[in-house]
Amino acid sequence: MSAAPLRIILANPRSFCAGVIRAVEIVERALEIHGAPVYVRHEIVHNRQVVDDLRAKGAIFVADTDEIPDGALTVLSAHGVPRSVEAEAARRGLDVVNAACPLVLKVHNEGRRYAEKGYDVVLIGHADHPEVKGTVGQIDGPLHVVATVEEVAALDVADPEKVAYVTQTTLSLDDTQDVIEALKARFPAVVGPGTNDICYATQNRQRAVRDLAGDVDLIVVMGAANSSNSNRLREIGEAAGVRSVLLDRPELFDAAWLDGVDSLGLTAGASAPDYLVAGLIERLRKLRTVTVEERAGVPENVEFRPPARLLRPQEIEAAAAARMSREGRASA
Repeated sequence: MSAAPLRIILANPRSFCAGVIRAVEIVERALEIHGAPVYVRHEIVHNRQVVDDLRAKGAIFVADTDEIPDGALTVLSAHGVPRSVEAEAARRGLDVVNAACPLVLKVHNEGRRYAEKGYDVVLIGHADHPEVKGTVGQIDGPLHVVATVEEVAALDVADPEKVAYVTQTTLSLDDTQDVIEALKARFPAVVGPGTNDICYATQNRQRAVRDLAGDVDLIVVMGAANSSNSNRLREIGEAAGVRSVLLDRPELFDAAWLDGVDSLGLTAGASAPDYLVAGLIERLRKLRTVTVEERAGVPENVEFRPPARLLRPQEIEAAAAARMSREGRASA
């Protein structure tokens, strides 16, 4: 072990967001209440460790609903799905629990409202991302997917006075700012969601990495290669001039990366469990003498409840008591 100490600074916030916590909990509760197997269409979230953990508990992950036996309990992933998937599941009598993040469902609803009012809807996002595919399949009417300013310039809309936009939730306000400005410049009447509709977790995690960048020699992001938000955290570190790497598990950390490194910033994408961060710290302790400190960050107190059918008896009782209390206050 090198005698040179290594200062580890933990980004805050990091790791699971409320939508991921809810999605994973839905699969766990479905297994707890109904028993195995529980079928899950696609990865519940983009993280191999999470998927492997759930698979070991009895979840069966499939590429599409045609791999699921008729009538089986089926969980739809946190990314959201097209209406065609919902219709096919209903036709086959699948017992569906939708684990889509409520913020994703909010984007679906906003897009549909704009489309019903006759707007061309512009979806800012990556066309190959599961969330974008799901959103495209939820909105009827003219829909355009753009990811760059150049694509905005090429848009062909029916009425320049009736254009609206929505965004992929795993993109932050900073990620979409240039495209939104290009839309406003080309279509001055364009309408879209307020900043409070931007996914809080994406924005907070990106700002936390920017906060680290000026104080560390290396940034490590724990997350999967197919995770959009995790990749973006690494890109932000690189853009700030700090060598940054993305790891999906601690044992892949290369000791040579520590050459010339006195301080290391550590974070995790919104779909990566915090135990991966703890695991990397333990690996680093075998390589260097380390100190660990955690940055103060934006507090996150958002919680998304699981569906009513998966509530435990005590939760149902607590919800009923809260409802009665509210009704009592309202009638007083």
